[in-house]
Amino acid sequence: QVQLVESGGGLVQAGGSLRLSCAASGRTFSNYAMGWFRQAPGKEREFVAAIWSNGATYYGDAGKGRFTISRDNAKNTVYLQMNSLKPEDTAVYSCAADQIGSRIATMNRAAYWGQGTQVTVSS
Repeated sequence: QVQLVESGGGLVQAGGSLRLSCAASGRTFSNYAMGWFRQAPGKEREFVAAIWSNGATYYGDAGKGRFTISRDNAKNTVYLQMNSLKPEDTAVYSCAADQIGSRIATMNRAAYWGQGTQVTVSS
């Protein structure tokens, strides 16, 4: 089992920045690809970004251009730096882990999920 706990969400004005963190425990973190997803009220879950254990990254449309995913294997933590935030970025952001990165990046699936953290961007 892998336990994932997100933090760093909150209320921010449009144009502002937030950095989300996801702390993992339970298994060898470096063996897992990690990802961020988001879900806004009334909408389907949307893929934001993924990062493999070797640091390679892949972004969905939601994450391209303004968001950066990174990881610190020594701290068992993955981050999502979000800049130039817009009201349409308002959602619950969740991190995910899977040993098969393509499940996260292309299938909107993962073996393990965090509870999510709310991000609200005011106009």
